[in-house]
Amino acid sequence: MRIDDLTVALRPRSSWEAIELGTALVRRHARAIWRPWLACTLPAFAVVNALCWLWGKPAVAMFVMWWLKPLFDRVPLFVLSRAVFGEVPGTRTTLRNAFRGGTRAMFGYLMWRRLSPARALLMPVDVLEGGPAAQAGARRRVLAGPAYGVASLCLLVFANFEAALVFGFAALALMFIPNEFVQLAFQNLWLHLRESPAWLLLIENTLVWTATCVLEPFYVGSGFGQYLNRRTEIEGWDIELAFRRLRGRLLAASTALMLVACAILAPRTSSAAEGRMAQCPLPVHDTSALQRAFGSEYRDATRFEGAVDRAFQDPRLHPQRKVSTWKPKHPPKPDEPRQRRLPEWLVGLGKAIGVAGEGVMWALAGALVLLIAWLLYRWWPSLREIVREPRVAPAAAVEHAIAEPEPLPPDIVSSVRRLWAAGQARDALALLYRAAVEAMLGATDRVLPPGATESQCLRASQALPDSPRRAFARVVRLWQYAAWAERLPSNDEFETVLGDAALQFGWRA
Repeated sequence: MRIDDLTVALRPRSSWEAIELGTALVRRHARAIWRPWLACTLPAFAVVNALCWLWGKPAVAMFVMWWLKPLFDRVPLFVLSRAVFGEVPGTRTTLRNAFRGGTRAMFGYLMWRRLSPARALLMPVDVLEGGPAAQAGARRRVLAGPAYGVASLCLLVFANFEAALVFGFAALALMFIPNEFVQLAFQNLWLHLRESPAWLLLIENTLVWTATCVLEPFYVGSGFGQYLNRRTEIEGWDIELAFRRLRGRLLAASTALMLVACAILAPRTSSAAEGRMAQCPLPVHDTSALQRAFGSEYRDATRFEGAVDRAFQDPRLHPQRKVSTWKPKHPPKPDEPRQRRLPEWLVGLGKAIGVAGEGVMWALAGALVLLIAWLLYRWWPSLREIVREPRVAPAAAVEHAIAEPEPLPPDIVSSVRRLWAAGQARDALALLYRAAVEAMLGATDRVLPPGATESQCLRASQALPDSPRRAFARVVRLWQYAAWAERLPSNDEFETVLGDAALQFGWRA
C-alpha cells in the first residue's frame, strides 16, 4: 500500500469525524460511484422484480434486493479504495474489477454476517485486504475495537433516513391531490394497502430501491472512513508519513551535510591547531551548517532536550493511584492464636436469645395469617354484597319511525325568502341547498348515496354546464360557511346567490 499517494490528510480522528470524511469522499467522487452503481443495481432490480412477478410474490423482491446489499456495496467500496490514492476508476473499470476476488468473504456477508451492525466497517478487511480466514477474523476484531458501537449507531441512523426517504416519496404524491379528493384518496389508499395489489407492491419496491440508491453509497463511505481512521490509529500511518517526509528532507540535505562533516573532520598539524586554539577557540556548538541545510524548519536542540525532559516528568508516564482500605487497629500477630474478646457464657446467651427471638417472630407471623383467614371467613358474605353490582333492568326499547324528508315547496324562492326574513337564516340556506341538490340530480341523472357529503355533490355537479355548475358551487359554499363555520352571508350576497340559482335551475321567482 502506497500511503504516500493518499489524497486525504492522515491524522487520528474521532469515529464521527471519520464518518464525515467518508461521506465527503462519496460527495467528491459522486459521478464515479453512482454511474456503475446504477448500471449494476438497475438491471438486478428489473430481473428480480420480473422473476418475483412471474412467481406471483412481488413482495419478495424487496427482501431479495435488501439482502443483496453487501454485493452491491462492493461498487462504491472499490471506487473509494482507488480514489483515495488519486486513481479514480471509470465506469467500465469499476464494473470489470469491483467483483473480483473475495468470493469466500462475500458468502459470509450474504449469510451469517448479513445482519452485522458493523458491516460497512468490516467489509474492507475482507474485500480489500484479503488473506486467510483466521487472519481476517483477527483483523476484524482489532479494527472493530472501540469503533463497533459508533458503526452500529451509524447503521441505525442510515436505516432511519432510508425509511424517512421512502415515506417522504410516498407523501410527495399526496401533495398533488386536490383538497376535495383527499378524503377519497386516503380511503382508496387504505383499501389498496389492505388488499396489496401487485402494482402497488411494485411502486413500493421502486421507492425502496430509489432510497437505497441515494443513501447506500454514503453508508459504505462512512464505513470506509472509519476503516481508514482505525488503520491510522493502529498502524500509525500519520507517524510513518512524517518520518518519510523527514527522511526525504534529510536525503536532500545529505550532500551539504557530508561536505560540512568533511571540512570539520579534515586532518590538521598539531602546531597549527594549537596556535589556532590559542588565538581563536572554536564555538562549542556550530549550528550554522544545520541552519543552512534545514532552513526555516531548523529547531534548536536545546528546545528539544527541554521538551524531552518535560515529557519524562509527565505524571502519566509514572501513574499513581490512591487506594483506601480498612485495617484493624490491633492486628493479631502471626505466631499467636486469635483470642476471643467475649466470654463463652455470653456468646451462648446471645445465641439463645437469637433462637428465641426467631421463634417469636415465626409465631407472630402464623398468628397474623390465622387472623386474616378468620376475618375473611367472618366478613366475606358482607364483602360480596358490597362488591356485587346491582342489576339494572334494561330499558324498554323505544321505536321511532324513520322520518321521511320533507318535500320541497312548489315556490322555492318565496319559501327561502320567507325563512330568511323571519330570522331563520340557517333553515333558509338548508332549504336552498336541498333544492339545488335536487335540481342538480334531475339535470345530471345522477344518484347520490344516503348521507352524501358536499364534496360528493360537487363531484356529481361536474356533469352540469358551466353556468349551472358555478351557481351550484356558490350555493354549496354558502351552505358550508353557515353550517360549519357559522358565517352567515349578507342580505345582498344572499339575494345574489338566490337569484342566480333561480335563473340557472328554472325556479319561479
